[in-house]
Amino acid sequence: MALTETKTKKEGLVISKMSLMGHEQVVFCHDTATGLKAIIAIHDTTLGPALGGTRMWDYANEEDAIQDVLRLSRGMSFKAAISGLELGGGKAVIIGDANTEKTEALMRKFGQFVDSLGGKYITAEDVGMNPKDMEYVRMETKHVTGIPEVMGGSGDPSPVTAFGVFMGMKASAKYKWGSDNLDGKTVLVQGVGHVGENLIKHLTDDGAKVIINDINETRLAELAEQYGAKIVMGDAIYDLDIDIYAPCALGATVNPDTISRLKCEIIAGAANNQLADEVRDGQLCTDKGIVYAPDFLINAGGLINVYSEIKGYDREHAINQTRAIYDTTLEILKKAELESITTHAAAFEIAEQRINDRKNA
Repeated sequence: MALTETKTKKEGLVISKMSLMGHEQVVFCHDTATGLKAIIAIHDTTLGPALGGTRMWDYANEEDAIQDVLRLSRGMSFKAAISGLELGGGKAVIIGDANTEKTEALMRKFGQFVDSLGGKYITAEDVGMNPKDMEYVRMETKHVTGIPEVMGGSGDPSPVTAFGVFMGMKASAKYKWGSDNLDGKTVLVQGVGHVGENLIKHLTDDGAKVIINDINETRLAELAEQYGAKIVMGDAIYDLDIDIYAPCALGATVNPDTISRLKCEIIAGAANNQLADEVRDGQLCTDKGIVYAPDFLINAGGLINVYSEIKGYDREHAINQTRAIYDTTLEILKKAELESITTHAAAFEIAEQRINDRKNA
């Protein structure tokens, strides 16, 4: 196949997926000097500029990166909408190994691409990124959040993200068991990065029995010792007798195979796009009696935090707004039961309605 044919085929695939998911714009960023290969996806700017983090990941191929950034940016639109924020949805991915290929020059070049969009997209940190990286991006554009506190920013959003997930989890417990007290409940936290660790701390303080799972064995050992958590490796986690499953790594871990194996009553975690298929797997959870706390609702704390940074950072205000995830989660779970729909559908309806109301105003 000729190079031009390959390019045309790829462009056709992107346009088809963009149309299917309702995206406004997708930007491919390439720079030979720094080795930058990135994709910025802007899903919807009806409510405001598209804000979403940048993820650096060593994707197997470009098609996987395209699929990821399109799904993630779409999720950000609904995350902002259901949280009542004046923001649209966007996301960026940098293709590469964050441990070996990330440099100041690469991050600054990426910042130049962000700046070229004139504020339509505002970036922040995500998987494979940290506040120092945002510092480099900030050298090239003002359209970045999550910069270090010494620069007037909010710093690492992970603690606030974890707090929001914890609030959503407690609300789910209240709905399912009549009490939001997690004392004695067994919670599996899959993925022990910054958000996962902060969630483990909240759970431990609340008296929960915590099981942890990750590919990083050194990290697992450290946290097991620090918090008294139990380590379970590999996909044996899906066969454990637990009360709550908290996916806090990458998406699509809630699928027909895992749902058939899971012995839990609640799924509430920080990962984006937890359902491999929103319709099918949301229904499978409902049919099995598992309360699924919609990911784009309960993991919105980080977005709320960086949005507060744009408005003039006020940590107390960000925390209070994130605490409201508890009430919103209860509202969504009750709506799903009343209307006999999945919890994901209930949350999606509310978010989509807010966007459509603004479009039609």
